[in-house]
Amino acid sequence: MLRLTWVQPEDLLGHELRQAALDGREPSRIAERWRAAGGSEAPPRAGASPEPASRYLRQLAEDLLDELADLPSVLKDVEPTDLDKIKSLCPNWPSPPAGRGAAPPARYEAAWLGRAVGCLLGKPVEKLPLEAIRQLAEATGNWPLNTYFTAKGVPADLLTAHPWNRRSAGASLAENIDGMPEDDDLNYPLLNLLLLRRHGKAFTTTDVARLWLDELPPGRTFTAERIAHRNLLLGIEPPHTARHRNPFREWIGALIRADVHGWTNPGDPAAAAAQAHRDATLTHTANGVYAAMFTAAVIARAATGTGPDAVHTCLRAGLRVIPPHSRLSHAVRHAIQLAKTHEDFDTVVDELHATYSPAHHWVHAIPNTALITAALTHANGDFTGSVCRAVSGGWDTDSNGATAGSVAALLAGAPTALPERWTAPLKNRLATSVADFNGTGFDTLARLTQELTHGPDHLEATRP
Repeated sequence: MLRLTWVQPEDLLGHELRQAALDGREPSRIAERWRAAGGSEAPPRAGASPEPASRYLRQLAEDLLDELADLPSVLKDVEPTDLDKIKSLCPNWPSPPAGRGAAPPARYEAAWLGRAVGCLLGKPVEKLPLEAIRQLAEATGNWPLNTYFTAKGVPADLLTAHPWNRRSAGASLAENIDGMPEDDDLNYPLLNLLLLRRHGKAFTTTDVARLWLDELPPGRTFTAERIAHRNLLLGIEPPHTARHRNPFREWIGALIRADVHGWTNPGDPAAAAAQAHRDATLTHTANGVYAAMFTAAVIARAATGTGPDAVHTCLRAGLRVIPPHSRLSHAVRHAIQLAKTHEDFDTVVDELHATYSPAHHWVHAIPNTALITAALTHANGDFTGSVCRAVSGGWDTDSNGATAGSVAALLAGAPTALPERWTAPLKNRLATSVADFNGTGFDTLARLTQELTHGPDHLEATRP
């Protein structure tokens, strides 16, 4: 039996009920109808429930998804998705820089490596609960986290109780890393390289959609991205692709696509945020879009950032491009305050989980952006400290490690500034199913990225 993940109506309905409560709608009556009919909660971690629903329940789920979409939101005025409305709410929206920013290829190579390292560190413990991550690391003397996870020395009963992520462990534990294995956290930056080479920085959301249909297999997508793929095939056009029966529209997917928008606008957070907005609105709304804009702006500032306090300047730049009364802005500011208040990062993580886990899915953008922010703040932008804190905090471990690694590595400035224990196992080789990038080196990706920061607006999609 084939149970497609992240698209079955009976599974989407539970997520939409939760999302409606978060974004200012009142779903209780619809929830009562669903439960009275025998409907179940959304799967807590998997993308599909083990058994299909009856034809009646499936049809009911589709009808209720549409009813939920029509409910009014009390947050619509403080959390818009339209870019002009977002700007109108941001009193300190950044001005364009006086001159064009620039960063050397070595800095971009560090950024690509940093993203890969953070992702790889988090891959084997993705989906595991926080306590399991701590116990697995402690069992091998790797707590506080300081290097890649290993199965060597972990007691058998602990591995039985908390098995590694089955898709990732074979290529992401210290004893079996052999280059950077494929991951959607690296696939999306590669897709955005293609996007910018084909369409330039003036690309449209429709250009993103066409590229995905040409280059991105639906089986390589998850959550909001898979829903958008489905919606495109149904003939629904952007930005409606982000809204139609898509309960994942405030999850982390747009955030993990934001790096290239920041890398290619060094020193220009506003341009990076606007670019990320056009990408994000294919799949996301409101705080899902803000997370991408925030991340792109932070990375754009980091691309030219220097000095011991640079990471804090970067995070402030990110806050300037998102509505100040949005849930994401409150979460980011809360994370910064916690990280500055508590010396022990485990205490910071416990506070974040106590605040956000009860209401948010582990892949939601709000808690994960808060955790990334806390990690960067608490580590003061140090590379090892940032990626290890981001991963040790749980939730979407590989995505959080990747984004924290991208920012911290940019600030480090060069591959040689990253500890060799992190970068040597990658062997300057990236596996992917995107276009002809499989096996490409991080130095080549750095060159391709730097080319997009200057020169002609449109570049032929040359092969790596």
